[in-house]
Amino acid sequence: MSNIELNHICKVEGHGSLHVEIKGSKLVKCKLGVVEGARFFEGLVAGKRYDDIQEITSRICGICSCAHTVACLQAIENAMGVKISEQTRRLRELLSVAERIRSHATHLYFLALPDYLGYESALAMTKKYKKEILRALNLMKLGNNMVQMIGGKEMHPFTSVVGGFTHVPDKETVSYLRDELKKALVPAVETANLFLKLKQPKFESDKDFVALKPEKEAPLISGNIISLSGLDINPVAYDKYLDEEVKPYSTAKFSKFNGKLFNVGALARINTSYTKLSKKSRELFEKAKLKVPIMNPYYNNVAQAIELVHWVERGYALLNYDFKFEGLPEVNVKAGRGVSAVEAPRGILYHDYTINNKGFVEKCNIITPTAQNLRAMEDDVRLLIEQMLKKKSKKDKIILEVEKLIRSYDPCFSCSAHFLKVKWIKR
Repeated sequence: MSNIELNHICKVEGHGSLHVEIKGSKLVKCKLGVVEGARFFEGLVAGKRYDDIQEITSRICGICSCAHTVACLQAIENAMGVKISEQTRRLRELLSVAERIRSHATHLYFLALPDYLGYESALAMTKKYKKEILRALNLMKLGNNMVQMIGGKEMHPFTSVVGGFTHVPDKETVSYLRDELKKALVPAVETANLFLKLKQPKFESDKDFVALKPEKEAPLISGNIISLSGLDINPVAYDKYLDEEVKPYSTAKFSKFNGKLFNVGALARINTSYTKLSKKSRELFEKAKLKVPIMNPYYNNVAQAIELVHWVERGYALLNYDFKFEGLPEVNVKAGRGVSAVEAPRGILYHDYTINNKGFVEKCNIITPTAQNLRAMEDDVRLLIEQMLKKKSKKDKIILEVEKLIRSYDPCFSCSAHFLKVKWIKR
């Protein structure tokens, strides 16, 4: 028997652990858990006023602070019946688009691409792939600039509040961002073409895919919850379908949706709604002869690359608007429950608040995308290891492929409860 500890592997967000036991050529145990300390954000907002909690919940994740901001504000507004303007919705979409651009660019180039090109990190790639790294940095800079100019700062935006915005971009800012997005379309397309050319491992698993139903464009900050298996439900009913289970080896819960293993994220969005992609991104999808549903989780990287083109085009279209400061609506505080489901870069994010008649939060439930993906991710890891054991693959190769598979999900372990601690036992 031998124990192997891999104490830290980069290229994911947060810390996780993988416990593997093998007897002969048989997999005995496979436990994928999140080992981040408990975050207690749901407890932190309990007892806080409705207009204070956005500043708290946006700190759940630096990568997805815009998604948490939008989900939080929309849930509060739904609880108290606050209506927002077309301009407010458009600006919130722009925050979400900006976050999607920088998040996808970061994951694709700095976390996923080294796996495919045989490098341990993006830093090691710079000598041969300087052009690609600079492309990534420019896309990330664009996303950061958009969030800063619309939301007030690059991380944890503060201009978006209950009912509206305290500041809106002026014409000069709008013109600048449109020019930058227009220029960004070329590197976005280059990114998609790059990932479409990469050879993906042959691997499929049986699961459902869950995403928001597009109202006009690809799903982003509203819409019913739909699944590849045919569900179409109001987000308010999410808790009747989403089952969470606590396991002793993880600080994040494990989920099923309608009793099934499922995925959320870019691949889920494309599997359920690829016809809503922008013209250019759909052309790329069809040119590559991709057919839905795509059941191979490695293709989440490809889905993100195609989405990157869509969101650059969508951001450009959203900025075709005459933004003017509207003031903020008067909020009539009342008791109620509000639920909001938005598409964060990694999949559906739920915020659910119960507010009393004085405007204080009595109950809160927040479910992140990685927490939803964790059970299916663990099942995929188990299946992959079993397949590789049948091929008599060596331990080092199995670990590398497992890491590559997990990274394809673009997990954020910090958000769900740096990676990957592997305990490998062979008997």
